[in-house]
Amino acid sequence: MSLERINALIADGEKVAMLTCYDATFAKLCDAAGVDVLLVGDSLGMVLKGAEDTLDVSIEDMEYHTKSVAAGASASCIMSDMPAGSYELSKETALINAKKLIAAGADIVKIEGGGEMVNTAQYLIEHGIAVCAHLGFTPQSVKKLGGYRIQGKTDESAQNILQDAVAMDKVGVGFVLLEMVPALLAKTITESINAPTIGIGAGADCDGQVLVLQDLLGIYTGPASKKPETFKSPRFAKNFLTENNSIQSAVQAYVEAVKNNTFPGKEHSY
Repeated sequence: MSLERINALIADGEKVAMLTCYDATFAKLCDAAGVDVLLVGDSLGMVLKGAEDTLDVSIEDMEYHTKSVAAGASASCIMSDMPAGSYELSKETALINAKKLIAAGADIVKIEGGGEMVNTAQYLIEHGIAVCAHLGFTPQSVKKLGGYRIQGKTDESAQNILQDAVAMDKVGVGFVLLEMVPALLAKTITESINAPTIGIGAGADCDGQVLVLQDLLGIYTGPASKKPETFKSPRFAKNFLTENNSIQSAVQAYVEAVKNNTFPGKEHSY
């Protein structure tokens, strides 16, 4: 699905359903279930490699998994994360690595953070690369942020996120992904910019939603080094498999819930 087609859906009032995906088998299944966007996330560092964060994911990892997802998806738009260290050094380095992900099958790349990253996003866009800006809680900055914490709770923090979203919108990003921010802030941002917003733990007023597929299925139980019983599922996650008799039907139920605006509920938002 092209970005133009997704924008047309949003213009018609339809929500965008996005899921993370790391391989051809799930890509094919999600594609058939009507998922609009498949995010090849650097969350694979946690979900597939068993790490505690996303920081050891390489551009080679992202190329490999992007190729795998592209092999299985025929209709969904493919978004790929630019991993930590692949775009911060310079705009030129960012472009080289973004082109690798596009060549692997991505339609759009995602970078984390605002501030100076606005210039990086603009440079990529000027060179023909579609970009999604990831704001709010940014997993690649988990150590700097002091853990997995809600962002935008103070007036100053909320204003900074809003300003970054507006700046990213002005340079022409295709999406703004908002993670773990108060629902009211996400609503304000959605109403303030032209780019579609995608939420995860950001309330129901975003133009679309994203979940990690393994969270949707209730099978992620934390880092490989920790016992499953110590894991607490994040507030924004919902296990759709418990109410459905197959993975396919669980994914379809998620798509339907996003489209009819019954997910996320208040219990999944901040």
